[in-house]
Amino acid sequence: MTHQMLQKERPGGEREAPVKRRYLEALNLIERLHRRLLDVVKDEFERNGEKELNPVQALLLYNIGDDVLSAGELKSRGYYQGSNVSYNLKKLVEAGYVSHERSDADRRSVRVRLTDKGQRVRARVDSLYDRQLQSIRDVLGMDEEEFDRLNRALARLERFWTDQILYRL
Repeated sequence: MTHQMLQKERPGGEREAPVKRRYLEALNLIERLHRRLLDVVKDEFERNGEKELNPVQALLLYNIGDDVLSAGELKSRGYYQGSNVSYNLKKLVEAGYVSHERSDADRRSVRVRLTDKGQRVRARVDSLYDRQLQSIRDVLGMDEEEFDRLNRALARLERFWTDQILYRL
């Protein structure tokens, strides 16, 4: 195949490589998937008349799980941005979903854990994921192998972006 055959004509006469189209499509899908996940979680809680939590907070509770963590640890795991996690943790503490205590080693650091109320939310999100997974298997026919390929590709992309930032590539 010639170089021209590998490229697509764009408005204004520019050429765009097919791989760039696919890369931009992947970026768009990643962004849309995250927003759609938030919509699904929001719908799950609204169907039951629960409007105290927003979907980001529900997912934050799910990701804390049984751990005792600092806001920095949640951020370093890649779940949330700094101000976002701090704001939402404050709201979750105020609403009784999370308890917090100062770290013995560093009094500036606050460690958080789920309360019973927070554990109930975590269980609801986990149940939602279980129902979705069953439907994904039944309706889409996606299996472990397909998820493994998807996760490997996404992890490679994440490592690439992390390296871009860390090493200023």
